[in-house]
Amino acid sequence: MSATTSAVPAAQLAAQYGLVPSSARPSFGAYVRALWQRRHFIAAFATSRAATQYSGARLGQLWQVLTPLMNAAVYYFIFGVLFQTRGEVENFEAFLVTGVFVFTFTQRSVTVGACAISGNLGLIRALHFPRAALPLSLTIVELQQLLVSMVVLSGIVLVTGEPLTGMWLLVIPVVLLQTLFNTGLDLVLARVGAKIPDVSQLLPFVTRTWLYLSGVLYSIPDKTSPGLLRDVMMANPAAVYIELVRDGLMDSHTAPWFAWYLAIGWAVVAFCLGFWFFWAAEVKYGRG
Repeated sequence: MSATTSAVPAAQLAAQYGLVPSSARPSFGAYVRALWQRRHFIAAFATSRAATQYSGARLGQLWQVLTPLMNAAVYYFIFGVLFQTRGEVENFEAFLVTGVFVFTFTQRSVTVGACAISGNLGLIRALHFPRAALPLSLTIVELQQLLVSMVVLSGIVLVTGEPLTGMWLLVIPVVLLQTLFNTGLDLVLARVGAKIPDVSQLLPFVTRTWLYLSGVLYSIPDKTSPGLLRDVMMANPAAVYIELVRDGLMDSHTAPWFAWYLAIGWAVVAFCLGFWFFWAAEVKYGRG
């Protein structure tokens, strides 16, 4: 190396040859491209997690359907039989099971999302990849489980007397929108959980309260008077996606006219803000 070259400051040389610190946060566009390049890793990681999630249980993957079914059975006994709620809603069985299955998708997504970073520190510190791949893959795991559950849900809805109609196809865009919404929440909670691991201990209380406010067990219009409270409860994203799935599967149910606008709005806002919020702290994950 010549004396002239050796006298050039290291920072100037780095700038001249396009070198950047290995810990530098990539630009937003570069980050999105890096995620797309690792789409096969995200899919493989999701498949692996789904296959091993219930490996220690005798019934294995059946628990992804049995858990929401057992929850629905408990709610049916308490609210439907003891409190006689079933008489207030037409086809309460389909109404209840649909609400439980759809809400469980969001509930499980946010729960695993909170541990996406804190639960994979070994992988994060050993390999270099966009950290958003972890919460994204965990959302895919929950989506795969929902799709299996939807087969069972469809059978239950048919058995309770609802007809099979073209409206059932509307469930597909609803699930896609809910997946976008869940992904946004996962990204937010993944960053929060990386900084404050105790958030995962609070989530069961938050999601349980959210369940009771989302019309899973009762009809919101029937239990609330017209006004601000009803409007807020109906605008609740969990309630919106539940109402739209019920609207598709149940001929006896009609969702509010504004539900589709809210479903799209919640999905876009949650995903965009969640992705930006997570990307902003990319260089901090796995440190300290």
